[in-house]
Amino acid sequence: MTGVIFAAGVAATVTSAACVPSQGDTLCVMSYNVHNAVGIDGVRDVRRVADVIKASGADVVAVQEVDSVTNRSGGRYILEDIAAEAKMHPVFSAAIDYDGGRYGIGLLSRERPLSVRRVPLPGAEEARTLLLVEFEDYVMGVTHLSLTDSDRLASVDILAREAAAVSKPLILAGDFNATPDSQAIEALTHTFTPVSDTDSATFPADNPTETIDYIMYRGDSVPVVLSSTVVNEPMASDHRPVVTILRFDRR
Repeated sequence: MTGVIFAAGVAATVTSAACVPSQGDTLCVMSYNVHNAVGIDGVRDVRRVADVIKASGADVVAVQEVDSVTNRSGGRYILEDIAAEAKMHPVFSAAIDYDGGRYGIGLLSRERPLSVRRVPLPGAEEARTLLLVEFEDYVMGVTHLSLTDSDRLASVDILAREAAAVSKPLILAGDFNATPDSQAIEALTHTFTPVSDTDSATFPADNPTETIDYIMYRGDSVPVVLSSTVVNEPMASDHRPVVTILRFDRR
């Protein structure tokens, strides 16, 4: 599948990240590397992160860099804490054991998941993972790719293989640690269509210069992107979140 349709009269990038709820055939997707809820100011504030998510109106949020009961986080399950504040369902996928607990990625959703699957991905500096969460009309994939070029390219092959096994529309989101002109992103576009704003930088949050956070789509039909934006949030994390509102065939 190739191509993205932008709805007539709707720009690819908008100034407000807020999604309109209850649109039926639309889905508001966010990808957010939350830096374990530690902001640019060095303060851990779960409520601050949750407020960013709530303000967006997102239906589903791909989350990267969260602790589960580590010593550095005071034994807290950070994703669950964010979920409680945002009133969403949490799904955690550990990538590594860390500091008495675990560390990895997760998903927050308003709809209760039907099934969950975790797939290991390569990472020379630390192991990585792909989280696949099934809902009634689509599957959400979350990942945080390696800092190493060779590992990212190897991960692309695994992502393509897993995508081929999914019969529903698949939305892939996360921190890919790769810029739009990189080999990894170019290779991913053979399987997925980018549907997030790749012209606006996402990292670092206080003065963004790099686009490394993405939302991508794979399905039998071409999605309509009603809007896509990088949220102007310079403090809650070291990344800015990406939000896309999609309309796609859910039959």
